[in-house]
Amino acid sequence: MEKPAAIRLVKLCHTLIWIVLSGCVISIPVLAYQQRLGMASFMIAVILVETLVLATNGWRCPLTNVAERYTDNREPNFDIYLPRWLARYNKQIFGTWFVLGSLYTLAQWLGS
Repeated sequence: MEKPAAIRLVKLCHTLIWIVLSGCVISIPVLAYQQRLGMASFMIAVILVETLVLATNGWRCPLTNVAERYTDNREPNFDIYLPRWLARYNKQIFGTWFVLGSLYTLAQWLGS
């Protein structure tokens, strides 16, 4: 596969996975508010698995390692179709949302 096509494929896959995972994070407090605590807990488990994957890979997505084979570009969004600012602060934004959503879910669970 040619390098430009390969990097586009990696970026597309990375972006699709990001959409699913960010959707999980965003849905956690919404599901908890709706008292769908089992589903909120499932979303928390999905993100904890992703966190384990990141932790075992030096806090980097494994697809970043793949993308590095096909380009010398190292901009924050070189491996994903996101705006630079979002790619740069992705972990801080969604990590904070995840922790707060998880705490809210716990509070809802304890209050029910």
